[in-house]
Amino acid sequence: MDITDARAECNAVLDAVSESVIADREFLETVLLGVLARGHVLLEDVPGTGKTLTANSLASALGLSFSRIQFTPDLLPADVTGTHVFDESEGTFDFTEGPIFANVVLADEINRAPPKTQAALLEAMAEGQVTVDGDTHQLPQPFFVIATQNPVEQAGTFPLPEAQVDRFLVKQSIGYPDADGERELLQRRLGRTERSPSIDPVLDGGRVRALREVPESVRVDDDLVTYIADIARGTRTRNQVDVGVSPRGTQRLLEAARARAVVAGRDYVTPDDVKRVAGPVLAHRLVLTPDASVDGASKAAIVDRVLESVSVPTLE
Repeated sequence: MDITDARAECNAVLDAVSESVIADREFLETVLLGVLARGHVLLEDVPGTGKTLTANSLASALGLSFSRIQFTPDLLPADVTGTHVFDESEGTFDFTEGPIFANVVLADEINRAPPKTQAALLEAMAEGQVTVDGDTHQLPQPFFVIATQNPVEQAGTFPLPEAQVDRFLVKQSIGYPDADGERELLQRRLGRTERSPSIDPVLDGGRVRALREVPESVRVDDDLVTYIADIARGTRTRNQVDVGVSPRGTQRLLEAARARAVVAGRDYVTPDDVKRVAGPVLAHRLVLTPDASVDGASKAAIVDRVLESVSVPTLE
């Protein structure tokens, strides 16, 4: 698949999802970057903004299997990964797959579960496999997690472990719909019996795998490699930041910028691609100092200030 075909496929998926989800196009593009760059997406917003619908609609448009895991305080790791069940007729233990065994997994309200259960996803997200009772089981490919969480200050939530947060390629919020979007929601509610939105598959598993190969062919000039590295290093020197972007985050910024170029129909990365994805890729990876947290410092604003402080290369 070449760049032109990949861009057409991406636009077809975005158009299909837009028919169901009332959200900004840029938000949907950011979620799609997770698919292209072989990463995972974390959506944080108040209830009722369409996080679950976004995940379900994207899976349908991609033509992939979909599984939803509702995270609750009493959810156990085995409820996510699966467990061995004794077969009386054979006298053996057989592995029963958990809901993690799907192409697209919606980890709904992930921060409602305690950290031990949240961490059940960590191996799956990092390695594409799960280990249960010493046995390793490969997950279907492609494998893609969309996790949703309510704002951490709400009652009954547990902050995600930093190591797990670092595994998400991007973190994004849908936000409230604009006036036209709000009216469209009401119109759908009035006519939901005859106009309930549905998504027909646009791609299939084979085409999604081919699509994910395309960013690997996107050119990144040496000056841009330096630019990306300087941005990541810049997050580690801010007074308000206790822990800056990890080397993994630096690589994810590169991968997301290449994916963004594919969505734009280009076989090369520009500084604008890097700037466009820097906030969603980097902000959630920052750990602020206690004073900055108390003062309510914005991680996104810190990333913006880093971008302003780093010299932008000129492409020839």
